[in-house]
Amino acid sequence: MAKGRILLVEDDDALAELLVYNLEREEFEVERTRDGDEALLLAEERAPDLVLLDWMIEGTSGIEVCRRLRRQPGTANVPIIMLTARGEEEDRLRGFETGADDYIAKPFSPRELMARVGAVLRRVRPALAGEQLKYADIEMDIVSHKVKRGGEGVALGPTEFRLLRHFLEHPGRVFSRERLLDSVWGHDSDIEPRTVDVHIRRLRKAINEGGKADIIRTVRSAGYALDSEGRL
Repeated sequence: MAKGRILLVEDDDALAELLVYNLEREEFEVERTRDGDEALLLAEERAPDLVLLDWMIEGTSGIEVCRRLRRQPGTANVPIIMLTARGEEEDRLRGFETGADDYIAKPFSPRELMARVGAVLRRVRPALAGEQLKYADIEMDIVSHKVKRGGEGVALGPTEFRLLRHFLEHPGRVFSRERLLDSVWGHDSDIEPRTVDVHIRRLRKAINEGGKADIIRTVRSAGYALDSEGRL
């Protein structure tokens, strides 16, 4: 199982090949484009776990791609690392103000980049730091397939376990039914999108047992998110 999906937006072919090699060696799944407009389409079709985004690219600029990704519900919380030859403080501040999570000035070593990628992903995907997933009062042990909420055991079926794991790996992110089908059931699944609703209800019933607050947020016309702040 890949550590995560990374969208690489870089028009320097030599650098892109080097980055793809190093990322895949660390067991990341990498999708690469050299064009800003295509990057937006790819991210919309299937939100990545992280975006490596060059500032100066073909088509829509990297800074504009960053801005648009932050405006879209499906990618608003996807971490973005900007790659750029622009090293001035004003440029860095502009990148952060637009929504970038980190900023690496060229030239940089693959080792430095991998360290930055790992640090950012560990903040949003705790599974990368070990076999325990935690969010709010929910704990999941991936190895033993045990789930607790508020210290009490929660009984989940296999599908509900995979669904909760996906949410725990991407807390706060909104996923449509179609994206959940791709991520939890797989690309070849012929299950109807509405089936997701059934499993969401089962998951809610299990983790909310005993009158606990509903931690799964329904976002109208968008999908579902694991979110302790917003509730219906």
